[in-house]
Amino acid sequence: MEQAPGGRSEARGSVPTCYRHPDRETGVRCTRCERPICPECMVDASVGFQCPDCVRAASGTGHAPQASRPRTVAGGTVTADPRLLTKILIGINIAVFIAVQADKSLLEHLVLYGAWPPKPAMPTSGVAGGEWYRLVTSMFTHQEYWHIGFNMLSLWWIGGPLEAALGRSRYLTLYFISGLAGGALTYLLASPAEASLGASGAIFGLFGATAVLMRRLNYDMRPVIALLVVNLIITFGWASIAWQAHIGGLVAGVIVGYAMVHAPRERRALVQYGTCALVLAVIVVMTLVRTAQLA
Repeated sequence: MEQAPGGRSEARGSVPTCYRHPDRETGVRCTRCERPICPECMVDASVGFQCPDCVRAASGTGHAPQASRPRTVAGGTVTADPRLLTKILIGINIAVFIAVQADKSLLEHLVLYGAWPPKPAMPTSGVAGGEWYRLVTSMFTHQEYWHIGFNMLSLWWIGGPLEAALGRSRYLTLYFISGLAGGALTYLLASPAEASLGASGAIFGLFGATAVLMRRLNYDMRPVIALLVVNLIITFGWASIAWQAHIGGLVAGVIVGYAMVHAPRERRALVQYGTCALVLAVIVVMTLVRTAQLA
């Protein structure tokens, strides 16, 4: 064994690991000190990426150290707990699940469905009946143990690293837009009396954004593609799954994720949040069109 720069031990010929997170392999190095850095530690620079230590020290920037703040690859702020929002989202899902288990009648107030009663009667409940909140509440609602277990494991594995790479505000925006897109497509295409629930639409959006991020960082795409293919096979092979939510979330996640990690630095916020606004506008239009059809 030899001591690598920054005090990290690295075996000869092995894949480099992040100097701050030795359990994470990476092929990216800081452009200033050349220490290996993982997505969580990457700070977007004018050329390549820098590590948080070099940014804090303002190496060669001409600014005082306190004037520089570490930034993620998408321009977000590097935080002490990069998984905080992921933990909160998981906590909300679990809390809602416990409440539903305690009182099954809550389901009818939280799940997503288009309209009830069906035509020719005027809908009095469902999204067409004015209950637009169902597009949000259904994202945090689960009924079966296997359903919430699978979704929360996926959220932890995929969401945590993505939150670290994007930053909190961008990550939360991606999550909600993906979930809303999945709900809107389900509302548009599914039977109006068919109920759907679960965080799968938002999680598929995280899958899509993760694929875009890995492509941006020139990582091996095969693991995430294989995982996505398996999930798509399950999506279309299991009759009880709302495939519309998965596809809607995935498409929104790819579009928003691409804007997040490929936006030019000088117009980063405009491109990122402008793209989010456009996707959200499409979601609103789909919802309005379907509401007009059912009402």
